[in-house]
Amino acid sequence: MAVSLHEHLSLEQILRDLRISREISRQNWQRLRQLFGDRFDKAWRLVTENRVKKYVFKPSGRTLWVAIGQHAEYLIYSNAGYCSCSDFYFRVLDHEKAYCYHLLAQKLAEALKHYDVIEEEDEAYDTLLGIWKAYSVAD
Repeated sequence: MAVSLHEHLSLEQILRDLRISREISRQNWQRLRQLFGDRFDKAWRLVTENRVKKYVFKPSGRTLWVAIGQHAEYLIYSNAGYCSCSDFYFRVLDHEKAYCYHLLAQKLAEALKHYDVIEEEDEAYDTLLGIWKAYSVAD
């Protein structure tokens, strides 16, 4: 539990800096590497390869985040701190880690405002949600 709390508190501090500067300083880069290691590398790859998507449904304004990972597209509920990947299920829920790399990527992308926005009609919500849920079962 202490590891995940430390990761969470440290990331929140770094994200505040990123929201202001819109870039990662050398110091924050090193802190992220030290905190998350390989998870940061994978997360950063998702961000720089534009594999973090924010779906905005019209006219309701509902939003969903998706990270396109190695094996599937993973549904992320950023406010709840949830990802549909198996790493989240096995390690984050057990408090071994605070974030899977998909959730970390979403948080970094949002803070840096570096993500694709995809607008869809509300009618597409259930269909897309079903697809993303199916991915989580296959993972």
